[in-house]
Amino acid sequence: MKLRYKAVSIQGKTAIGVIDAKDITEAASYLRNKKMTPILIVPEHKGGLIHLIPFFGKTKSTDVVYFTRQLSSMLNSGLTLVQSLALLKDQVQNPAMSEIVSGTLADIEEGKSFSQAIERFPDVFSHVFVSSIKASEESGLLDKVLLRLADNLEKNEKLKSTIKGALLYPIIVIMGMIAVIIIMMVFVIPQISVLYADLGVELPLPTLIILGLSSFFINFWPLMIGMIFLGGFLFRRWHKTETGQLIIDEYILKLPIFGKLIRQSILTEFSRTLGLLIGSGTLVVDAIKQASEVTGNIIYRNAILNVAKRVEKGVPIGDSMSASILFPPILVQMSRIGEETGKVDESLLKVSEYFEHEVDQTVKTLTTAMEPFIMVMLGLGVGFLLFAVITPIYGIISKIA
Repeated sequence: MKLRYKAVSIQGKTAIGVIDAKDITEAASYLRNKKMTPILIVPEHKGGLIHLIPFFGKTKSTDVVYFTRQLSSMLNSGLTLVQSLALLKDQVQNPAMSEIVSGTLADIEEGKSFSQAIERFPDVFSHVFVSSIKASEESGLLDKVLLRLADNLEKNEKLKSTIKGALLYPIIVIMGMIAVIIIMMVFVIPQISVLYADLGVELPLPTLIILGLSSFFINFWPLMIGMIFLGGFLFRRWHKTETGQLIIDEYILKLPIFGKLIRQSILTEFSRTLGLLIGSGTLVVDAIKQASEVTGNIIYRNAILNVAKRVEKGVPIGDSMSASILFPPILVQMSRIGEETGKVDESLLKVSEYFEHEVDQTVKTLTTAMEPFIMVMLGLGVGFLLFAVITPIYGIISKIA
């Protein structure tokens, strides 16, 4: 029978194609013999290529959380890793995730470690996830580390959801404003400009500005769209450079309210990830370097890497952090307390909860502050538009009277 497959090579490249095999198992074995890890194998007549399109064959963060938590529970109940994965293979509902579990199980049965098996799927399991598993295998705490990973993933998703929720309202309002402006400029203002031209009235400056913008919209819209795309392309190219990243990321951290929210979210993820890695048995210097990757901000990443360099020279974590203003006093003090008590991981996890609470408070403040600000901006925009449109009409009426 003909089977369509999606697989990943040793180099991490994705391959899609068709293979003749007796069943899915035989096709998977063939691909593994070719040093390829199957992600998805489906009969050609069932779904065709639609299952191989990234959107349909993509795993979600909820799938990884479910997989991690269930695997932890099964291991804790006394099942072996192979037995647990065999059971999970049938329980996972997402076909893409099910194939990943199957591939992981096959690799383990061939003699690979769990961390080596999941390392083949970097788009699903992050570097921090793999490193934590690798350290837990050496310490024999796989079930406990998996539970911590599941909690960590859930909290990260909650944090992202909180921030997205705070930004959703202003984004919708801004998009609505842009849509109204485009409709006014393209359909309404041109009709009014014809009326003013027929009447031959003298137009005030606000009206001339509105008419000029409307004329530019109508006559040069292809140029505008081209400039937007070109500007976006050049900006993305520039942002990928080190200079661009430094300038943009530094500017983002200085934004009013939003900058504070971003700093708090970075500190939340950094402290939680660092606590997780140290708690799983990863070496402190390696844990700090790996935790720098979750920040998503080059300013913080460089600062954290500098902390790793100082720690590598024998300086305590807390003292290393105190050298930079990017790390608040509470993080420095909790790190020092953790080092004195020998419980750095627990101290970092506690301070991450503090930062998470701060994020919630900042989001509430942001939501409360944004509503009147948006209303004022809407009022000014509508007021200017009405003034520009109605003023000439009043001039006409006054002349008639």
